[in-house]
Amino acid sequence: MGLFILFFLFFFFLCGGVPIAYALGVASLATFLYEGINPAIAFQRVVGGLSIYSLIAVPFFIFAGELMLRGGIGTKLVNLCLALVGRVRGGLGQVNVVSSMIFGGISGSAVADTSALGSMLIPVMEEAGYDKDYAVNVTVTSSLAGIVIPPSHNMVLYALAAGGTASISGLFIAGVIPGMLMCLALCVAAYGVAVTRNYPREAFPGIRRTLLFAADAIPGMLTGVIIVGGILSGIFTVTESAAIGVIYGLIVIGLLYRGLTIASLIESLKATVRTTAMVMILVATASSFAYLLSIYRMPELVMSGLTAVSDNPIIVLLLINLALLVLGCFMDMAALILICTPIFLPVAQQMGIEPVQFGILMMMNLGLGLTTPPVGACLFLGCSIGGIRMEETIKTIWPFYLAILTVLMMVTFIPGISLWLPNLLLAQ
Repeated sequence: MGLFILFFLFFFFLCGGVPIAYALGVASLATFLYEGINPAIAFQRVVGGLSIYSLIAVPFFIFAGELMLRGGIGTKLVNLCLALVGRVRGGLGQVNVVSSMIFGGISGSAVADTSALGSMLIPVMEEAGYDKDYAVNVTVTSSLAGIVIPPSHNMVLYALAAGGTASISGLFIAGVIPGMLMCLALCVAAYGVAVTRNYPREAFPGIRRTLLFAADAIPGMLTGVIIVGGILSGIFTVTESAAIGVIYGLIVIGLLYRGLTIASLIESLKATVRTTAMVMILVATASSFAYLLSIYRMPELVMSGLTAVSDNPIIVLLLINLALLVLGCFMDMAALILICTPIFLPVAQQMGIEPVQFGILMMMNLGLGLTTPPVGACLFLGCSIGGIRMEETIKTIWPFYLAILTVLMMVTFIPGISLWLPNLLLAQ
């Protein structure tokens, strides 16, 4: 009965428009009272959820992404990618995907990727003769690179929710190959649609200008390299690396690119505070919620339910993927990471999935929810920038969804795609 009360109240408040963090907190507190557990324990779980050193890295990663968004790095990346891959049929589509892959490795945010690159590339693609739906579809789906390719603050949240079974550094490295494969699959999809619609190629600017574009873009691209490299080398912890990334970003954007103004710095700080506050409240209330799930042995119940359908590991893993995909269409990604990890990770482990591999699987599943109706933040943002109705984009976005789902299945059933690089670099 207590488990029913917990989920009933959570979904009741959620359907009533109550923010997810408050829905989690109120449902948890009501269940504590129903079970006769001292409410002080609920507050202890809330405080305990925030008393984790690694959480300090989250605002630094968010701040670094906000700086990249407003610092003019996007323009330099687009110029370089245009010179490198623009000659392919539908070259601006390829530029969009490759720019997202690089920018995602700097900002770590799908929304920042959509906002920064979409604001530049969607209007340019329209002027070059590309259809609006194509421009928006490529921009929105390629933004998932910001979640899978390191650094990503969502991976920090997953590592915390996984209870120490997956290291942040391992997750960062594990996302590299799946992220690149996903972008490659999106390039193939973009090319296929471009050939069908007979989109143009872009002119090659020449070797000299390409080298100049590279020299201009590389300092900004090094932000992600410094963050991940510092962690791998053991020079910095994850938190220290995030802070160093912010300092480096401020130096590059402020002194080298001269794209940082007082106004943009203040806006970056404001956005960082807002996002961090939202994430921290979620972490706090989700800790209490997760504590109750463990009391009610939710993972065992889910495992029993799934094996009642089928005891075939392939079917069970497909059902987990389906559940995450459906939930991602309706709820915020950060909240789902904190809620679903304690439920599905133990089940996945019994099916032979390593925690790091499951983390990448979860990033891709829930990230896809950012590009799907009815509440996909990246999809809404892309449609707003492109001035097109969401219904129009959904009709033609399926080749890009298919590309992402193909890589998702590869990550699910081929462990080496996500585990080979961490095992190679972190086993030494």
